[in-house]
Amino acid sequence: MPQVIAALRSRPGLVIACGCLVALVTYGVRASFGLFTDPISAARGWERETFALAIAVQNLLWGLGQPLAGGLADRFGAGRVLAVGAVLYAAGTALMAVSTSELTLTLTGGVLVGLGLSGASFTIVIAAFSRLVSAERRSWAIGLATATGSLGQFLFAPLGQSFVAAYGWATALVLLAGFIALVPALATVLSGDGGPPEDGEEGVPVRAALRQAFGHSSYALLAAGFFVCGFHVAFITTHLPPYLTDLGLSAGLAAWSIGLVGLLKIVGSYSAGILGGRHSPRLLLSGIYFLRAVVITLFLLIPTSAITVVLFAAAMGVLWLSTVPLTSALIATFFGVRHMGTLFGFVFLSHQVGAFIGVWLGGAIEAATGSYEAMWWASVALGLVAAGLHVPIVERRAPRIVSSPAVPA
Repeated sequence: MPQVIAALRSRPGLVIACGCLVALVTYGVRASFGLFTDPISAARGWERETFALAIAVQNLLWGLGQPLAGGLADRFGAGRVLAVGAVLYAAGTALMAVSTSELTLTLTGGVLVGLGLSGASFTIVIAAFSRLVSAERRSWAIGLATATGSLGQFLFAPLGQSFVAAYGWATALVLLAGFIALVPALATVLSGDGGPPEDGEEGVPVRAALRQAFGHSSYALLAAGFFVCGFHVAFITTHLPPYLTDLGLSAGLAAWSIGLVGLLKIVGSYSAGILGGRHSPRLLLSGIYFLRAVVITLFLLIPTSAITVVLFAAAMGVLWLSTVPLTSALIATFFGVRHMGTLFGFVFLSHQVGAFIGVWLGGAIEAATGSYEAMWWASVALGLVAAGLHVPIVERRAPRIVSSPAVPA
């Protein structure tokens, strides 16, 4: 069996295909959770804030666990980390169906799923591709994995809604968990260390890499910008469906709007991966956040209808995951790929802190005021802040990490 797995890993096309399928399933299932806000709340007699808190905890635990999971993937290979994460993720998703108290929902949909996602998500796939795919194909492969994760959202949002309509929300969660259970088999192909370190990365211990990163101003600005990205996407994913139903629009339109975001994310993330190799990633990121602020403003000012919802979902979809390949490209520019899982993990932690605040605050404000309007305008303001944060980033290698003396990791 080890010889068979090694032979499979030697085929770059198969490595990329399996990584993309992992991204599709793990990102797609999670992106459908917003569809369960109203069904679970109604069945249990809870306010929306209860479900929002569980998803907020999920985002936070995903972020807190990501640096550790990334470090383990750097050291032991992504395959094992993906497999363990998928088991936790599937268990948490299935157990949400039998969570009858606010505490158990937080423990299953929040803690278990959040920790599972830290090990079984597209971020670990990015770390795997950074090590297993050649430098010539790496940027393209990461863009493709991000785009395939977006395809997962397009497929799983309407699929999840159809499961809810046909079998009820509890059975729908169990069915979605079944898809996640396929990930460990796919992950076997993503084990291993890949080729030798490059660009003088040999001998750079993880602690030295972290010290350099935390003292690097451009890395700090990148992490701060990614906080805003998490705030935006988690708030919209979780609260757009109930926001639309509050306005009298159908649950079906809400599901398809989330699915459309996923479809257009394919275009945005793949295009960003290509453009990032030709133009300045920091300026592209600045433009993305500015355009998000513009799109949200127009969505608020123009009377809401099925057409404006579709246009909003399409525009946000293009701008959604386009930040990921550009952000990972800048980290590789600063520090190389030796510790990509760990360093991207800490930037992703900032993303998930933003996601926690976006999801929880959205539910809290809606519960207190009966409206999401304040959250939408906060999203506009943060988009403008993030656009400004990326302008002073310096796009060059951090010299001290390259010239560090060889010390065992």
